[in-house]
Amino acid sequence: MISWRRDPSQPGRGYALTSEFDIVEASLRDLGELRRLERECFELDAWPLIDLVAVLTFPGIIRLKAVVNGKMAGFVASDLRRGEDLAWIVTIGVLPTFRRRGIARELMYACEARLTAKRIRLSVRRNNLPAIKLYQTEGYTQVDVWGNYYADGEDALILEKKVNIG
Repeated sequence: MISWRRDPSQPGRGYALTSEFDIVEASLRDLGELRRLERECFELDAWPLIDLVAVLTFPGIIRLKAVVNGKMAGFVASDLRRGEDLAWIVTIGVLPTFRRRGIARELMYACEARLTAKRIRLSVRRNNLPAIKLYQTEGYTQVDVWGNYYADGEDALILEKKVNIG
């Protein structure tokens, strides 16, 4: 199993081995753990089972999990929109007991490293200040607001990062 940890002296690239957690590809075998993670991280906004099956099986989706002691601690998935030279990080979440350990940041780095688009977008709840701070630190800026996006009526901020390919 390969473990990735970003080298701080190499912003946006340069990975080194770590023993804190592993970031590996996710598969349909992870459905149960992903369902639990979705429920714990997103409660009312957790994806239905059919969407979880889709994100774990559809071709062209980047799907990575963070593993701590053999258990899924975090997950990220991204969808490349080739015609638009745009990728969407469609979901990213870390179980509450594993937050503040750099797992979300490392999942983002690993996901972004596999993308070939010039722009990457994601949505985030307007009130999720820790996530917004992370995304801004990593170069994402707000480009739109989707009103009443979440089940409880909260808005989603749409953030975008422009990346240099090559």
